[in-house]
Amino acid sequence: MQKESQTVAEFIVSCLEAEGVEYVFGIPGEENIKLIRAITASEKIRFILVRHEQAASFMADIYGRLTGKAGVCAATLGPGAINLLLGVADAQTDSSPLVAISAQVGLNRIYKESHQIVDLVSMFKPVTKWADTVSSPHAVPEMIRKAFSVAQRERPGAAYLAVPEDVEAMPMPEGLAPFPAGCESKSYPAPELVGKAARMLRDARYPVILAGHGVARGGCAPALNALAERYRIPVATTFMGKGTISDRSPHSLGVMGFMRHDYENFAFDQADVILCVGYELQEFLPQKMNPHQDKKIIHINTFASDIDACYRPEISIASDIGLALAALTDALGEAPLHATPNESKIRALKQDELDQGRADDAFPLKPQRIVADIRAAMGDKDIVLADTGAIKMWMARLYPTYEPLACLTSNGLSTMAFALPGAIGARLACPDRKVLAVMGDGAFLMNSQEIETAVRENIPLVVLVWVDGSYGLIKWKMDIEEGAHDTVDFGNPDFVQYARSFGAKGYHIDAASELLPTLERALNDGGVSVIACPVDYRENMKLVKKLGELTITL
Repeated sequence: MQKESQTVAEFIVSCLEAEGVEYVFGIPGEENIKLIRAITASEKIRFILVRHEQAASFMADIYGRLTGKAGVCAATLGPGAINLLLGVADAQTDSSPLVAISAQVGLNRIYKESHQIVDLVSMFKPVTKWADTVSSPHAVPEMIRKAFSVAQRERPGAAYLAVPEDVEAMPMPEGLAPFPAGCESKSYPAPELVGKAARMLRDARYPVILAGHGVARGGCAPALNALAERYRIPVATTFMGKGTISDRSPHSLGVMGFMRHDYENFAFDQADVILCVGYELQEFLPQKMNPHQDKKIIHINTFASDIDACYRPEISIASDIGLALAALTDALGEAPLHATPNESKIRALKQDELDQGRADDAFPLKPQRIVADIRAAMGDKDIVLADTGAIKMWMARLYPTYEPLACLTSNGLSTMAFALPGAIGARLACPDRKVLAVMGDGAFLMNSQEIETAVRENIPLVVLVWVDGSYGLIKWKMDIEEGAHDTVDFGNPDFVQYARSFGAKGYHIDAASELLPTLERALNDGGVSVIACPVDYRENMKLVKKLGELTITL
């Protein structure tokens, strides 16, 4: 039972403790002072004071994605709450569990026009699974439990609660206690659907697997790899599914989702049956894998797929992914499948591109060289966050990944500037793994203030900034579609001095040979470092030309 004098704010913290919350990311405001002070007084929860509420939501987003437990962010009402929106929407579209809590004006004026009043629930509803206002102390235990349950179950996502200022200060009624965190049951696949899927795969000439974020989220990579190895089925992943099959596997094709017909697409051109495991439509357009709507598709995920002209599964298995893969393996039996696409040619093309980049000493550095050096500096389990822009295209395409959730992108919403605050959430979620945020100079300066947060909170991480003085992906797409670009170039500060002004270490790369040793030193010194590396994005259009001329006979 709670103490008789416990306020709603203090009781909310007791509920957060019962949910196993370890961190709350946010900024205090006048209207949530009691909640923040109660969090600070907790012996189980650490409050991470950030410099912008948007960054708090990104930290919670990535923390939730890596742990499977809802990351929590908090803000005051009005502008503070609105600043949480972007990271909340990012978590929702990337199926990451997150709970956002903000203040709201008191019940005595919430119904009328008054200072800082915004209908926050209506604002958050489109980007969450559930959003509501705590209007009574009696509702607190149920609403906090519901927020976490909704955020974490089936297809994870975001939940939002508004706590009016006067409700926060109210005493809790006697006899109420936090609800214990619930245990979610696993759903089993329908045997008849598994049998049909097995028969379809056995009848296929060229089956191929597409693995999405759901495989990583559900911890089902071992089952996926066992299936691919046993039946020698080639596997491509989405950007968010990177690492669900190790790029050391001879059955790994690489990543689907690049804006042009990339190496992996040729396997899908040949395929007649596509087994989609943990794939969500927002990860990339299904038109890229089934442009002529002539493929037979088997869908396995924790939820049924959305409707799309190019993604109409003949068999849809909505269940626990691991259980579905185990059942499918049993149904397929021991005999090998028919001939499959020759993935070795596709793997060789990608490896050749990376090898050529590794040996290229040109300056500014080519993207392929930067990717190769990042891979050399990072351990298999270390985490790299690739921000949105041209940088994401190069990292997703070429960065060899050997573990699930070791290369993180924002792909449902494709949000710029998530990587630096996300790296803070990643390091807190996985303190035994090195963390590198890889960002363009445009994205970096959108949330660079969080360097101070990392330094103050003693959270080791490294930020590698690819410097080209422009919004590189937009320039790239303008050049593709218009043959020229404009209004995309800007100036930059001295990144070395900028980093040092926050108390971090700063480095500037002046030759290709400097990048790898600088990365290794920064990653090993246990502090916060920013590395500015000039990049030659003339490679962007060269890649488009190369892929446009590419043909592969499998």
